[in-house]
Formats: sequence, structure tokens, C-alpha cells
Amino acid sequence: MAHEAAKRDLIRILQNAYSGEIAAAYAYRGHWKSLKDSPEKERIKQIEEEEWDHRRRVGEWLAQLGAAPWRLREKIFRTIGRVLGLTCYVSGWFMPMYFAGRLESKNSVEYEDAAVFARELGMQDCVDDLLDMARVEVEHEVFFREVVSGHRLLPIMKRVFGWS
Repeated sequence: MAHEAAKRDLIRILQNAYSGEIAAAYAYRGHWKSLKDSPEKERIKQIEEEEWDHRRRVGEWLAQLGAAPWRLREKIFRTIGRVLGLTCYVSGWFMPMYFAGRLESKNSVEYEDAAVFARELGMQDCVDDLLDMARVEVEHEVFFREVVSGHRLLPIMKRVFGWS
């Protein structure tokens, strides 16, 4: 029974992550395209590529578990990502950077949670892969935190959203 619950929970997290990765990738695509040439632009382009890689890997684990992405969620998150990418052209530099960092902090925890369930199922290769993806998401979070540190809007956002 516990085995089935772990499998169900792992699949749920992976399905959510799979759709979340498409939203993130499209949002980052819009984000880097809205920026002038800079090291930040190049790093965000690289982050987009890493999000596509995570999506591929998560999709492979879903297939191994005999599961598939949720089609409706896919459509919704694809749209969300593209809309967010477009808003980067009008929202300025700070907001996309700030919210990307907040999102990445949640993604790393999601992958760590999934690794717990994969470990319970004896899927050590999956555990290693999920922890690697969590590590990369933490790198993304650190990048975005460093980029916004010292920005004049950061104290306001911390008070409103509580991200420190």
C-alpha cells in the first residue's frame, strides 16, 4: 500500500514538474529575448536550455512509471509561459528576475520531495537524477537572487512577498 502511495505521489510531482518546466522555459525565452546583450542574458538563455533538459528527463521518468503528462495542464502551462515571456517586454528588468528566483526556490524543493518517493520505490537512478535537477534549480535561484540583490525594489518585494 505504501509503495502504491509513493508511486502515485511521485507521478503527481513529476506531472506537475513536467508542465511547470514548459512554462518556465517559455517564460525564460521571452525574458532573455527582452534583454540587451549581457552576461545576464546569456545565463538566462542557458537556464532556458536547462529547463528544457529537465522537462525531457522528467518525461522519461514519467514514461518509465507508465504515466503521462496531463494534456490540459500542458496547454495551460504552455500558455502561461508564453504570456509571461511576452510580459517581460513591458514589465521591466526587475520583476521577471525577482519572480524567477522565487519560482526556482519552489522547484528545487519539488524535486527533492520527488526524490524521497523515488527512494522509497528503490529507484536510485531516479533519485540521483532528481537531486541533480534540484541542484540545478538551486543554482538558478542563487543566480536570480544575486542579480536582484541591492535593487531598490527588493525591500518592498520582501515585505510584500516575504522572500529573503
